[in-house]
Amino acid sequence: MYVDYKTIGKRIAQRRHELGLKQSQVNEMAGLSDKYLSNIERATSVMSIDVLMKLCTVLKVTPDYILLGTTTDAVPSDAESAAKLEMDTMTEKQIKMILNFIDWVKAQDI
Repeated sequence: MYVDYKTIGKRIAQRRHELGLKQSQVNEMAGLSDKYLSNIERATSVMSIDVLMKLCTVLKVTPDYILLGTTTDAVPSDAESAAKLEMDTMTEKQIKMILNFIDWVKAQDI
């Protein structure tokens, strides 16, 4: 599979501009070192999945948008993004427990 890092970098830069953020601001918010975002946007560095997820949170987009250019109507909230990141490190049994808890919460008359 071919990954077009230049296009990915352009999408990140475009979204950053839409939000009115400077590279240094995004670096700080995502916990990245100086110039790292510049390297990603120019396709001179390849980001890890961890960095991709941090950028998605800061830029309020999905990985699909950054990697594929597709968008959805619903952009996850910070709480949703945090929950998804946490679930990435859980076992299948733990995730099933969470789903059961969600079902229980939905059934409550709150």
